[in-house]
Amino acid sequence: MIRCHFARLLGERKLKISDVARDTDINRGTLTRLYYETTERVELEVLDQLCEYFQIDLPELLERVTSSEGKVK
Repeated sequence: MIRCHFARLLGERKLKISDVARDTDINRGTLTRLYYETTERVELEVLDQLCEYFQIDLPELLERVTSSEGKVK
């Protein structure tokens, strides 16, 4: 399972989805799906833009977790 830390990044920086959408020209719907971790696929360009925007490397945005780590207890 792939975990997306987009929501955490927004919270840490006190940003809104609309701020990122406006600043990056990434579709708001795409960002909302990343926020709620409901997206099924993401274009590499979007990932690159987000890494550039937040000044982070990809592992800080996306993380692979094993099935047992991803389960809610």
